[in-house]
This record gives sequence, C-alpha cells and structure tokens, in this order.
Amino acid sequence: MSKLFSGVSALVFLVAAGAAQAETKTITFVFTDDDQGYVERMAELSQEFEAAHPDVKVNFVSSGYDAVVKQLPVQLAVGEGPDVAKIADWQLAPYYLDMRPYMKDPEAFAKLHGGSLDQLRLPGINDPNSINGYVASQTLNLPFVNKTLFEQAGEPLPGPKASLKEIVEASARVAKATGVQIPFTMDRSGHRFSGGAFSYGATYVKDGKFSFPDEAAKKYIADLYAWAEDGSFPKEMWGAAGGSQYKNMGDEFVNGNVVTYLAGNWMVNPFQTKIGDGFDWTAINAPCGEAGCFAMPGGTAIVGFKRTKHPEVVAEFIEFLGSEKIQREIAENYVILTGADIKDPQYKLSSEDAKASMAVFLDNKKNVPEAAREFERMKGGTALYQQIVQRMSQLIVGELSLDETYKVLEDDVRKINEAVSTQ
Repeated sequence: MSKLFSGVSALVFLVAAGAAQAETKTITFVFTDDDQGYVERMAELSQEFEAAHPDVKVNFVSSGYDAVVKQLPVQLAVGEGPDVAKIADWQLAPYYLDMRPYMKDPEAFAKLHGGSLDQLRLPGINDPNSINGYVASQTLNLPFVNKTLFEQAGEPLPGPKASLKEIVEASARVAKATGVQIPFTMDRSGHRFSGGAFSYGATYVKDGKFSFPDEAAKKYIADLYAWAEDGSFPKEMWGAAGGSQYKNMGDEFVNGNVVTYLAGNWMVNPFQTKIGDGFDWTAINAPCGEAGCFAMPGGTAIVGFKRTKHPEVVAEFIEFLGSEKIQREIAENYVILTGADIKDPQYKLSSEDAKASMAVFLDNKKNVPEAAREFERMKGGTALYQQIVQRMSQLIVGELSLDETYKVLEDDVRKINEAVSTQ
C-alpha cells in the first residue's frame, strides 16, 4: 500500500494507519526527500517488498521535511509514530530499534555499511554493536552558482579559495548587472547556516557543553546581517517563515532567480532534471574563512523504531532497502553518496553541469571539520539549530538588534545545556 501525502496531514495519517489492516502485519514508513523521483521509487520498493511478503503491508507516507522534523520526536516520545522513517536528526537515537537480533544476515549488512553505522549510535545510548538502520545519504553543503548569470555580468566565478565575503559580494555584482532578484541565499536551516560559522572559526562546543555564539560566530552573524541589510542576502528568504521552520530555496535557483545558492549534493539530481538546458550551473568549493574552507557535513538515515509491533518485519524491510543491489540503484540513479560501500558507482549524470558539480562535491569531502561531525552527534544539537534559525530570522526582520541576538542565543544555549544535563 503506497500513499503520498505532504506536510502535517501525512503524519496525522500515521495514527490510523496501523488499525486499518489489523489482519496483516502492517508497518508505516515515513519518507521525505527533495527529489520526487526518489520518493516515487521508494514507494515502488515498498510495494515490491509487499509483493514478496503477502502477510505484510507497508503504509508508505511521503511527508514534508519540516513536518517530520517537528512532529516525529513528539510522536516517538509518547510511544507513537511510524515503524520506519527517513531522518536527519541523530538525536532520535533513544528510540531506535536494534535490528541485529531480527536480521537474517546482520554480519553481511554490517560489512556493507561499515563505519557509517557508527554515525547512528550515540555514546551511552545505543549498543556499540547495534544495527539501527543505515545511512541513506552522506551530504556536504556547498554553493551552487548560476554560471550563465556570471557570464552575462562579465564576472569571473569565485576561485577555489574564495571567502564567503568574496562570494557574496561577487554574487551581488552579478545580480545588479543582470537584474536578478536574489544575489545569495541558503535554505532556512541551522545546518546550512553552520558551514560558514565553522569557516569563520566558531566553536559550538567547549568542555562538553554548547558554547554558541563565540566571537567568531558573532562576526559571522554580523556579516550575514549586513548582507541582509544591503540586499545581498534578501530578508524575505529567512524572514518569510516563522519560528524555526525549515524553508528550501531550491526552486528559486531553478527558476533563475538566484545567483548563488548554498545547499548540498542532494540537489544535483533534481537540478539536472528541473533546470535542463535553462542555464549553465555548477557547485563551487567550500567558502573560506579565517579557520579554513569548510564544507558542512550531514546525512540522512533510514531507521527502525522500537515502538513497532513487528520488529522482525522492520528488520527484514531494512535489510531489503539497505541491500547492495538497492543501494547501488539508489546511488547511481539519484546521484547519492550512500553510507553503504558501493564499489565504483556509475552515477547517471546526463548533464555536464551535474557531472562537474559532483566532482566538486567529491573533492570537498576532505574539507569537513571534525568538530562539526562531533557537534551533529551531541544531544541537544537539533535544538541549537532551531534556535539559530529563529533568532537569525528575528534579527534579519528587525525584531532583535545584533547585541540582543547574541544575548538571546547565549540564553537559549544555557537553557539547552540545562535541559541536556537533566536528561
């Protein structure tokens, strides 16, 4: 059974899903992705699993990313929610199901996925030998640039060691010369925000606790604010949404309204499909700062949850999705850097722009700050990301001054540290 929904309505569906077919072993799989082709293929794979298991039903629910981020932790905390989900929040580790006892060949699965399984295990929470799911994608954040606009403006592309300041200023010159609305933007996301912060030298963690914002982070925030004030980083990009809500800016880039868009390698496949021959584009190297040229790492995972009534079905489903055959297909067809060790993947890149972009992403794998990986696995990290988005939005739209933003963030971090220490 496959159902494609979006937003809040998708997760409301979960409560009723299990009761609808009590005569079979029913599991619910929540999946979200920016690539609609990938979403549809995962729905088909769920149906294939059903066909091979007549006593099993997979309720496939395609939901918006923001709804998953906000509602899934709440549902799991009260013992509800899906059996399987694609996540980007490592803080859900306490709810993972250890599938090792239920798998047909856990050793083969662990060998295929290797060290990437460690990303799912949080110290003191998950057994170091547990198999909780698999890393569906490994990501890096880099700027995408509209090459055609740069050429029309007579502006050279930013070089391999260009600073974020140089990239934004070049994008502003291109926008002015071409009349394009948006010089520089990024998704409304604490994760997307943070690559630049690490390049500036920000330290998110000190002595085992969150310490944001330090002086380097304040300098970065001040620069973003200045760019928002002069129109280089348009206010409506972050200010239009409320609270910590996620907002993707990819369609603006596809429509030719953006000179430079900071996103990640998960956008390469959608771009080659949506942009087509509309204009020339590519990814460029990680923006540099005083601390280095850092590409913010991230990832997504497909995991099972211990709240399931059918752990053996969940384990078999994860084994099926995480198999070498399917992981190779996913990697090649949707241009994804999987956690599985797929030998010599033949990415289906139909455009030269996509090929060039993937080459840049692969080359930037070496530019990942280890401190960022450590922060991503710390309990409370997601809460800090959310506060960054909310406070930056308030700063950009004029609800807070720079000094007030720093003070409020410091107070937010104090509260997060207190909450984490009592858990």
